[in-house]
Parts: sequence; C-alpha cells; structure tokens
Amino acid sequence: MTSGPAVPHDAPASSPLESPPVVPPAPTEVLGAPEIARALTRIAHEILERNKGGADVVLLGIPTRGVPLAERLALRLAEVEPGLDATSLVGTLDVTMHRDDLHRQPPRAIGTTTLPAGGIDGKVVVLVDDVLYSGRTIRAALDAISDIGRPRAVQLAALVDRGHRELPIRPDYVGKNLPTSVSERVHVRVAEIDGDDAVLISQAPVAAETQAEEAGL
Repeated sequence: MTSGPAVPHDAPASSPLESPPVVPPAPTEVLGAPEIARALTRIAHEILERNKGGADVVLLGIPTRGVPLAERLALRLAEVEPGLDATSLVGTLDVTMHRDDLHRQPPRAIGTTTLPAGGIDGKVVVLVDDVLYSGRTIRAALDAISDIGRPRAVQLAALVDRGHRELPIRPDYVGKNLPTSVSERVHVRVAEIDGDDAVLISQAPVAAETQAEEAGL
C-alpha cells in the first residue's frame, strides 16, 4: 500500500477560508458649511433673545473644537448687537483635571483656561461645545467654572446633540439634534483646525466602540 506524503503533526487538518476584512462604510455628511453657519447664526440670535442682549454674556469654548465655535458665535453676537466687542465676549475653559475618566485614559496635556478681562462673576456664561453626548464633559466644565468664579447663570450651546445622556444635562441652544446609535461616531470638522466645516457620522470600529462605552464618553 502506497502512503502519501508525510504531514507534520502540527499542521492543521484543513485551512479554513479567511473572511475578507470588513471595511466600514464611508462617513456620511449630515451638516455642511452652509448648514453650520446657519445653525450658529440661529444660536446667536437665541442667546441674545433669551438674555435680553449680550452685555452680560460670556462665551467659554471647551477645547478643542468648542473654542473656534465660541469665537464664531461671539462675532455673530457683535454683528447683531453693534455695541458688543467680540473679543471681550469669548474665552476658553479647559476641563482636563475635572474629568472623571482620567484613570482610564492615556495621560492628557493640561490645556489653558482664558477668561475675558471682565471675568465671569455675575455674568451669564454660555458653555460652547461641538458635540453633546453623555454629558460628562459638561459636568467637568461646571466643576471647572466653580474654581474660577461665580457666574449669575450657566447655559449650554452645542452644535450637535447626539443623545445617549448619562447625566441630567440638557442644552439650552442646539444646532442640530442628531439621533445616533452608540455604535456610531460623530465627527465635527471646523475650518480653523481641520481645513473645512462639516459634521460627519460613521460606524465606530468594535474596539473603539467598546473603549468609548467603558470611558462613558
């Protein structure tokens, strides 16, 4: 009886067919530059209407993309109410040291908090962020504000509200309510940082999705 070629003991009995890698679909644009511009203009008018003018308003942008959005809102407020100085309305608020996920994330560089010359005491502070999700970033921002002053009121403006709140936080001004699943990601692009303006939605990789859920972002 003729035997076939020897087969190494550690060789698999058969080689299963490998599935091709799953390529996620390209991100979908849900807002372009014109829609973002209109949303910011509308928010600016709502801020002035709600606060009966902008004399006591301070806009604090939350890095990274909340900062240029706050600067654009300040310019729009000054356009509507000529007596306002846009540069005196806007500042930045770093929330790094107040986040509750520092132990789960790689080390982060501490950013800079800059306040207008008049400070925030007795003012109406409008926090400006690009995407509102779990609410944990805004909770950290409220803690950060308590360290630097005592405003008369704190309001929240978000370009996109994607839902899935984990804390009882609700925006006062929203550019767009965007229903999403937890497996999706929302990307805000701004010309000052990314070269163009857009809001994109994409499917998150499984590993990234799990990491985001664990971080409570």
